[in-house]
Amino acid sequence: MAFGDFNRINTNVQTLESRFSLDKINKELGVTQLRLSTGFRINRAEDDAAGFSISAKLSSRIAGLEQGLSNTGDAKSVLDIAESSLNSMLDILTTLKTKATQAANDTYGVDERQFIQDQMDSLVNELNALVTTTVYQGRSLLGGTYDATFQVGERTADTINVQLTSGGADAGFTASGLEIDALDVSSFASAQLAMVSIDSAIDYIAGAVNNLGIYQTQLSIREEILTQGINSNSSARSRIRDADFAKEQSEVLKLQILQQTAIASLAQANAAPQAVLGFISA
Repeated sequence: MAFGDFNRINTNVQTLESRFSLDKINKELGVTQLRLSTGFRINRAEDDAAGFSISAKLSSRIAGLEQGLSNTGDAKSVLDIAESSLNSMLDILTTLKTKATQAANDTYGVDERQFIQDQMDSLVNELNALVTTTVYQGRSLLGGTYDATFQVGERTADTINVQLTSGGADAGFTASGLEIDALDVSSFASAQLAMVSIDSAIDYIAGAVNNLGIYQTQLSIREEILTQGINSNSSARSRIRDADFAKEQSEVLKLQILQQTAIASLAQANAAPQAVLGFISA
């Protein structure tokens, strides 16, 4: 600024430039303080248009991954219910096998065999009741036709199909479906036939538990993948969008000093035209 500008009263150029500098500093200080208050380096698209767009896409992906992780947990809960019931069925079948083996001994008379028959009939009824009560959200899990697809990711292709079916589709895992609904231990021969039928049912349930375990393993692996994906994408979004507090705090201190300097400069610029009065009073 030329010295002669101090002699011009109508337009104080020094004041205008000082005010412009102060306004700029105040704007930068406001942006920095906003970053400190929100924790974000990018609060509006104008802060970093490309970064804002990328972080928005990452946020969408993270939300999808988090929901996929939640869905996976729900799917595991469904399979845990089914597994618990199948394990209980195995316990019942094991007891039935014990009773049938007990009856397949000619040391027992008619009355004793009838006692064993009554116990086995009761166990079969318990097995059927277990199948009936194994439900999730109103859907039977062991009805023999359970077929569900779980969305375990943020892409349409990220699905796992689970099927819990039995040989007798309509009867499911009931005694009828397992062909143990007519067990008879009234004689040595019939007791041995009952043993064979129960062994077949045990083998089938064991196979169903094995398949269930495979599904559970798939879901557990998917949980790990989703968790890693969430962490990786969150880290990438943080590097783009989050504020560096150490850097922003240092910037605040710098701008506050410049603000005070600009205010002092503006005050001096406003006072400079007073020197013109010296010409008038002389």
